[in-house]
Amino acid sequence: MRCAVLGSPIAHSLSPAMHRAAYAELGLDWTYEAVELEEDTLEAFLSALGDDVRGFSVTAPLKRRTAELVGEATEIVGRLGVANTIIVEDTGLRSDNTDVPGAIAALHERGVERATSARILGGGATAASMAYAVSIMGAERVEFVVREPSRASAAAQVAKAAGLEVTIHTVDEPLIDKLDLLISTVPGDVVGSRSHEFVESSRAVFDVVYDPWPTPLAKAAEQADVRVVSGLDLLAHQAALQVELMTGTQVSPQLLRKAALAALATR
Repeated sequence: MRCAVLGSPIAHSLSPAMHRAAYAELGLDWTYEAVELEEDTLEAFLSALGDDVRGFSVTAPLKRRTAELVGEATEIVGRLGVANTIIVEDTGLRSDNTDVPGAIAALHERGVERATSARILGGGATAASMAYAVSIMGAERVEFVVREPSRASAAAQVAKAAGLEVTIHTVDEPLIDKLDLLISTVPGDVVGSRSHEFVESSRAVFDVVYDPWPTPLAKAAEQADVRVVSGLDLLAHQAALQVELMTGTQVSPQLLRKAALAALATR
């Protein structure tokens, strides 16, 4: 069977290293490749699949487009309008989102069991998934911090539909409250010199960026003795869930994290 990760740019993806490690562990003679695709070519690609394809991981910029194109979807995809997984079944395609349960599992692994409030840097598809994840963890309010407020409109709608009180701030506004959890979905240079300020206004930090690591936020959190969850933690947990969806068998997120770290060390 064949699987792949879809997106653009895709050469940096660690998904091939993780999924191939899973197949080796499970004794499966499957292949997993990285396929460069833009939003305007996704539909044609999906319409031309062969019988030997089992599933795809989906990354930027295709997560929203995937949710639009694949009619059969899980409840999470329906709520978010964001999908990071496609499963090829006899009856057709089905979309799923393992970012949400993967984020929750990553937070739990690092001892963050509950967050009643969260500040999310960024307003894209990943930010929407993270907002929904913290709503499941018991959050009551979420604050989006973005360069331009309109960029957070879709993520804010997801958060409101999940029952969260939502505020949107620009990245240059002063921080007023100390919140339970800081989640960054943006490159480290967006935060820049304010890393310590953001960390000191949080009780835990979850930076979904994993390369280069440590990020400015991660460095600031370590210096302030604030708990840190990394993007690699998220990547391993969501990939383990994808492997289970595609193969029907569980693998350890630790195995996948080890494979990802080994791949990063070669760059």
